Amino acid sequence: MSKTETGELMVASSPHLWAGVSTRHIMRDVLIALTPAALGAVCFFGWRAAATIALSVGTAALTEWACCRLAGKPSTLGDGSALVTGLLLALTLPPASPLWLPVLGAAFAIAVVKAAFGGLGHNFVNPALAARAFLLASFPAAMTTWTSPFDAVTTATPLAVLPRPFDPEVLAGPLPSYRALFLGTVGGSLGETSALLLLIGAAYLLARRVIDWRIPAGFLGTLAVLSWILGGQGGLFTGDPLYHVLAGGAILGAFFMATDYVTIPITPQGRWIFAVGCGLITVLIRLYGGYPEGVLFAILLMNVATPLIDRFIVPAPFGGVKPRA
Repeated sequence: MSKTETGELMVASSPHLWAGVSTRHIMRDVLIALTPAALGAVCFFGWRAAATIALSVGTAALTEWACCRLAGKPSTLGDGSALVTGLLLALTLPPASPLWLPVLGAAFAIAVVKAAFGGLGHNFVNPALAARAFLLASFPAAMTTWTSPFDAVTTATPLAVLPRPFDPEVLAGPLPSYRALFLGTVGGSLGETSALLLLIGAAYLLARRVIDWRIPAGFLGTLAVLSWILGGQGGLFTGDPLYHVLAGGAILGAFFMATDYVTIPITPQGRWIFAVGCGLITVLIRLYGGYPEGVLFAILLMNVATPLIDRFIVPAPFGGVKPRA
């Protein structure tokens, strides 16, 4: 606010208060939070995991630069969003995937899902998840070949085993223990096997207030309740909610993908609806669908539903008072 020569007050355009938080700061925090899971992937699965992560992040960065150059826009590589997309995509890939897969997926995520719609802030779905869906639809065999940590034996993921835990065609043994799921000594995508490492990163994001706690709370809470009610072999209320939360990509998706600012509703009420919808769709796909994991499709479907949620859940104007009935 300033004063003119005539004594009139001039008010500058908003915002008048700035918290000092930029896109670069947010993406830096997300990269820090994903570091434990990335290091764990390299520890569990070896050099191939490191190569997959490097290729995915590098391709995402290069594609971001190239798209800005072709569009005649200033480079947005410095905001870090492309690096986050590349790392998230890598952490959703199988350990045994061919090394051209992260290159193709990262290029698709940045060029098609992000840049083609106008860049950061204009994509209507999460780029990393959309790229994974593209790879899964195009190369299903490469995207569903899993290896156990510390060896090269092809195995089933915990969620693939859950509907028929003692089927010899799936696994010659019982379900993985909670300890194995928590620490990460099970088969699965690079970044989803260790709940412990993901929760360390999630705690960092929550402490920094980078993500809204409502999204993971509603997502995982709905997943736990519905899997307990519907997921048991002995009837209703006999399911194992802890297993469903720890296994698969639930924690990775709930804390790191479903919380993407661009693709979630803007109101607290809308975010609760979004989160519950993610949990509901995940359970339906896991228990009744043909694919054992439903996190990917649940988040993408709710991303598409976000504009509809925002249309009906309208925030009250600042300083406004609801009319009395």
